[in-house]
Amino acid sequence: MGESFDGWGAANFKRLAGQFAPAVGLVVVQLVFFGMPAGAWIRGVVLGLLIALLAVGMALVYRANRVINFAQADLGFVPTSLAVGLIVFSGLPYLFGFGVGLVAAVALGAIVELAFVRRFAKASRLVLTVATIGITQLLAAFALLVPRMWDQSAASQRIPPPVDWKVTVGSFILSANDLIALIVAPLAMIGVAVFLGSTRIGTAIRGSAERSERALMLGIPVAWLSTLVWAIAAGLSFLALFLRAGILGVPLGAALSLTALVQALAALVIGRLRHLPTVATSAVALGILEYGVAWNASTPLLVMPIIGAAVLVALLLQRRQYGRADRDEAAGWRLADEVRPLRPAVARLPLVRLMRWGTATLIVIGLALIPTMLRTDQIIKATAVAVFAVIGLSLVVLSGWAGQISLGQMAFVAIGAAVSAKCTITWNVDITLALLAGGAAGAAAALVVGLPALRLRGLYLAVTTLVFALAVNSWFLNRQFFGWIPQKRVERLPLFGRIDISTPTRFYVFTLVVLALVFAALRGVRHSRTGRAIVALRENELAAQAFSVSPVPIKLTAFTLSGAVAGVAGGLFVHLSQSFDLSSYTAQESLNVFTAAVVGGLGSLFGGVLGAVFLRGSEWFITSPEWRLLS
Repeated sequence: MGESFDGWGAANFKRLAGQFAPAVGLVVVQLVFFGMPAGAWIRGVVLGLLIALLAVGMALVYRANRVINFAQADLGFVPTSLAVGLIVFSGLPYLFGFGVGLVAAVALGAIVELAFVRRFAKASRLVLTVATIGITQLLAAFALLVPRMWDQSAASQRIPPPVDWKVTVGSFILSANDLIALIVAPLAMIGVAVFLGSTRIGTAIRGSAERSERALMLGIPVAWLSTLVWAIAAGLSFLALFLRAGILGVPLGAALSLTALVQALAALVIGRLRHLPTVATSAVALGILEYGVAWNASTPLLVMPIIGAAVLVALLLQRRQYGRADRDEAAGWRLADEVRPLRPAVARLPLVRLMRWGTATLIVIGLALIPTMLRTDQIIKATAVAVFAVIGLSLVVLSGWAGQISLGQMAFVAIGAAVSAKCTITWNVDITLALLAGGAAGAAAALVVGLPALRLRGLYLAVTTLVFALAVNSWFLNRQFFGWIPQKRVERLPLFGRIDISTPTRFYVFTLVVLALVFAALRGVRHSRTGRAIVALRENELAAQAFSVSPVPIKLTAFTLSGAVAGVAGGLFVHLSQSFDLSSYTAQESLNVFTAAVVGGLGSLFGGVLGAVFLRGSEWFITSPEWRLLS
């Protein structure tokens, strides 16, 4: 009996240690390298708890639908704006506004699941994830309209505390809102854990999350449980934003900054997307670490690179798991189905050949007529669409062929743009050499980011690339830290020293030529042994290895090729705009181009081009507000 008990105790201790080790490690890093007073430490705990509420909600949605819910924070944005309006503008009691907001959040979560999520139930998990990005934009717009019910404009309103509590810790004064967050947030997460672990509905949710098909066969209402999970997640989101409104005020524009989004996503993947205790404690630890870094850093721009490094180390230290559940999960996240070529007998039919050549001819004629039909500013925009088409092609290589989710592609574009501009400004090299230098820089950066891909994949790598994009934007290409970043005007020097490309029309033609060359080169790569090996690794890595395909060089080749194409696109863009503006390469822009590529279709090179036309064409060339909303 004693030995059995000792074995049981050792096993549980090992399990608990594994769950909380990431959080302990992050806190140790903060204590050793980024010390701060006790009051600041408590404030970090408070802010970490708010991130934890969002991360736990994202984990619940992932367990139910196998999807990353980028709209998690915005589910609580609209109800929080409503609750704040009732309390601040109408003067109603704190608890009344809180209750109305909570009910509205639960209802909104159910409506979103029924109206949007359920329609994508049989779609790829990636497509549904992209749909949540669209839901984010829709809910954020509604949240900005809520204050108009009281004839008020959107502002960062702060909720007054319901009681006059204050606690002084050193030089820090913790208000009642801080204390409420310290009490309510842990209780809410404990309540969710008890609900999932001790009730029949919670057991059904966990069962349907593991095997939805088997749960359906057992008579479990999986669809209804999914609606319930979204309602609970929306309630947690409202709780996080409502508590934040009392401490920092209602957010403006977006419910969650990209830094906070990265923290929530990082906590989610550190907890392997499922383990709620690890997710919650890691989020709190990241909040403490962020506050510690901000307390010690000379500038807030250093916060994201340091946090990113800590997150990357935490992910790399995780043990890899390749069980059946992991293989099923990877299959659900397959990014693209290949567009199968026509059978030779069909392709040789006269009508098919006529359609192919006719379509190609019409496209060429249309592109040739653009300079004669558009104004100068519109020609510049059309050129930018072509540049974004090159970026879309780079995503097809990495996300379509290799199956790696990249949420930081604009970082490679930015590095290529900076190097290309530096070559033109400093050494007056030919634009072809400047583009090649930008491509080489983008390839080198992608190779460095691709090294963790040897251990990380899917959503784990997605978080890494998003962190990289934020670090590049805030630190690596920031003139405050590096003096080589170009500042002067980027001239369009004659091509080969002879051909003038300084006018918008000539540069438009040059960009189209580069796009066509990149398209043709990638098409050749796809039909080569290297291209087939990249796709084979995406489909079944173990089977590909059995046919002597080495995963390491092939994966790194995909990253390098994608980075090179993105770097060339950066060189084109910086010569188009004739200046290096870091705001053009933000992490948000990375999310936008990834969304466009998914919408266009990652299964073919032409889909990457269509995505760029959708992303920028609808924004710049559709003037009707109604049609722009539909786009």
